[in-house]
Amino acid sequence: MNSRPSEFSIIKKYFAPFASQGAFEFRDDAAEIIPNEGKSLVITQDAIAEGIHFFSDDPPELIAKKALRVNLSDLAAKGATPKYISLALGLGKTWNEQWVAEFANGLKEDCEAYDIQLTGGDTFGTGAGFVISITALGEVPHDAYVSRLNAKAGDTLFVTGEIGDAALGLLAHERQISGLKNVDNAYLINRYLLPQPRVKAAEIIREFASASMDISDGLIGDLEKLCQASEVGAALKFQNIPFSQATQNAISLESNLSEIALTGGDDYEILFTVAEDKLIKFEDLISGSKIQFTHIGTITIGQGVKVFDRDGQLIEFEKSSYDHSGDSS
Repeated sequence: MNSRPSEFSIIKKYFAPFASQGAFEFRDDAAEIIPNEGKSLVITQDAIAEGIHFFSDDPPELIAKKALRVNLSDLAAKGATPKYISLALGLGKTWNEQWVAEFANGLKEDCEAYDIQLTGGDTFGTGAGFVISITALGEVPHDAYVSRLNAKAGDTLFVTGEIGDAALGLLAHERQISGLKNVDNAYLINRYLLPQPRVKAAEIIREFASASMDISDGLIGDLEKLCQASEVGAALKFQNIPFSQATQNAISLESNLSEIALTGGDDYEILFTVAEDKLIKFEDLISGSKIQFTHIGTITIGQGVKVFDRDGQLIEFEKSSYDHSGDSS
């Protein structure tokens, strides 16, 4: 199908059917949002672009879900419950109505799964590749927002989930990991295509985290950002960093992949600190949790992130994270 309906036809047919009540079926040029009593709004915005965050032949419904979920990860790291999104859909030069229909269906499925309302947005042609930008709004109780600014020396560092799957999934997608079993290859690619935001961890983050952020540009680089914001340092134990079996198998084939796993990005896990006076209660709570939490290190006095191997030797990295400007640091 190569037909190209107008912007207003696209909105009316594919997005208005699941618009929020305050969006007036997108017949107005703005939306009304009323926070629940006792709640503050948390706002975040992330964009994904063809050739950077996804490929032109990736399924449109998965592209939509990735665009949404990277924002849900940000909200979860702030302790917020997702409520609303606004969509800016930049259509690449190869778009057709079938692509839009599949994209809209994927977005609708995730909005229903995460109980999110679509409030509006914009549709436009880019003249090049596809670009999707979502602004997401969540709610936290007043005075419960968790920033990256309040880590203190002596706090314990934790991460949710497993690290490095998506970065290696990108390499697997491009067939750059030789000898990897098909099952591991498929697992890593799926982790790259479809993030799993830790939305259900938001309440725990609110209660226990002294500082928190999501891992989008790589564990090491994002920890550096948290440390810079809080004016502290950090010490990590490499052997404590949680890797999936698929990532471990890939690293066993090519040892240099361990650095990519730690610095490559697209994890969308939560990196957070827990103060000493909350640590025992927190560890008791997570012992029965379905979410994987792993103690990976400690916040220290000073500056910089240091990673130590099993023998206590410092591990050096060529770069620390993915850099959206096109450079690495």
